[in-house]
Amino acid sequence: MGEELHLISDLALILISAGIITIIFKLLKQPLVLGYIVAGFLVGPHFNVFPTVIETQSIEVWSEIGIIFLLFVLGLEFSFKKLFSVGSTAFITAGTEILLMFVIGFFSGYLLDWTPMESIFLGGMLAMSSTTIIIKAFDDLGLKKEKFADITMVVLIIQDIVAIVMMVLLSTAAVSQKFSGLEMLNCILKLIFFLILWFVVGISVIPTFFRKAKKYINDETLLIISIGLCFGMVVFANYVGFSSALGAFVMGSILCETTEGRNIEKLSKGIKDLFGAIFFVSVGMMVDPHIIVEYWGTILVITLITLVVKAFVSSFGVLISGESLKTSVQTGFSLAQIGEFAFIIASLGVSLKVLNPFIYPVIVAVSVITTFTTPYCIRFAVPFYNWLDRRLSPTTKAKLDRYKLVSSSSIVSDEWKIIITKTMTRTLVFLVMCIATILVSFRYFYPFVYDKLSETIPISVCNVLNAVVTLLVLSPFLYGLMTNKHATQELYSQLWRKNRFNRIIIVAWTLLRIFIACVFVTLVLSKSFKFTRFVIIIIAIFIAFFILFSQKSLKRYIAFEDNFLANLSANEEDGQEEDHDDMK
Repeated sequence: MGEELHLISDLALILISAGIITIIFKLLKQPLVLGYIVAGFLVGPHFNVFPTVIETQSIEVWSEIGIIFLLFVLGLEFSFKKLFSVGSTAFITAGTEILLMFVIGFFSGYLLDWTPMESIFLGGMLAMSSTTIIIKAFDDLGLKKEKFADITMVVLIIQDIVAIVMMVLLSTAAVSQKFSGLEMLNCILKLIFFLILWFVVGISVIPTFFRKAKKYINDETLLIISIGLCFGMVVFANYVGFSSALGAFVMGSILCETTEGRNIEKLSKGIKDLFGAIFFVSVGMMVDPHIIVEYWGTILVITLITLVVKAFVSSFGVLISGESLKTSVQTGFSLAQIGEFAFIIASLGVSLKVLNPFIYPVIVAVSVITTFTTPYCIRFAVPFYNWLDRRLSPTTKAKLDRYKLVSSSSIVSDEWKIIITKTMTRTLVFLVMCIATILVSFRYFYPFVYDKLSETIPISVCNVLNAVVTLLVLSPFLYGLMTNKHATQELYSQLWRKNRFNRIIIVAWTLLRIFIACVFVTLVLSKSFKFTRFVIIIIAIFIAFFILFSQKSLKRYIAFEDNFLANLSANEEDGQEEDHDDMK
């Protein structure tokens, strides 16, 4: 067989073996992910009884594509609105579990005599649970409608987001070989900036495109456009220094908010299943029995940490969020495993050459063991709670009940809650849009004008053109930055009438936003004109207040906001109409 057919033969071997093994695992009522891993082991280079894969490097490329599609479909199943519609329980649980398990994982790696970077990666892997395995276990046990299952699912969503962020941070740390606080802060701010920019621009543009081109788009075209957008975002994410997984997830989450989100999810499911199977098979190919035998002690230690320590840490996170002891134990025991993101993080460390190759099969072995034990852990949660409840003193139970009542009460007034949530989010969005507009203008528009027009018109005219166009594009964002949304103005009035302290905060917050708007205008003027700083500042203040009271700025701002909000709620309205039709 020619070398050009090796890839075809490898794919045939992978898919046929995966199909046969997963049928067996389905008969045994075991997760299909485990079947893929076992199939990969059987056709991998470390098991020579059956035919083995020839071009392992090509399979690695396919597995990377598999990661992209896994994260893309995960984004399609994700909704920012649903995430923020839940209470604080899931956020407190996820934050506590991720932080404590990261620390425990780091010190466990240190005690196992791993390098600091390997210990950091171990902490990241132990902090993640398996969304795929837990969903399958809840389905099999009929627990998806239980309260603890809802908490667990939101925690898993938060973990997935943190895993994406963690991959960016770990990549930065691996390249620099050190954790610099300034570098980490810069990386986090850069990530937040691009996430907001991608989401706002994506929601403003993509749903509008789908809506206007709807009669020209069938399922085939929709699938092609969606995958093209996914790969386009992957390329752009890599261009600005982020991972392919982040780009795929972001585009999936943007498309999720469109009216075609559900249809795209259905159309891409087959592709996700195909490339996901290749990815998990490639994971199984990394399993080396000799390494597992050699490092069985390490595998046992990490497995016990995952099953025991992680269960208690997660339970503690739910408990301090104000939930009952029973709900806490059930949620904690459901999260006691590591899964697909641990593979992805481990493969990232190996590809960056900061992890010893033996760590990958060790993590895979731990994941396989904890995957098998997940259904039993979920079943064992209630008997363990009953055992624990019988041994707790009445005083301890009373304290837990009292803590639950106290934690559910609110320290901050409802008015301030709404204002902090809406105003801060709104300000952050318009701040990012202003920065992005200035960056794009300075980097692309200004050089374009100078290169194309400077020979035909004076430089002074080019400068005026650059400044005017940039300020026109900026004006709706500057208006949104300086003003309050109409829905929150009444709340501001109520707080203003309550006491003097509220007035000081409101005035200071308003002046700060106007000051930031003036800074942006000053940057644009400084780039275009050679006036003194004093003159530029005076002109900038005048322009900022002109934008604030301009009816044209108001209309452009309203058009931008109405389009964004309409696109953001279109998917929800479409879903309600579908549900209504189904009921009929």
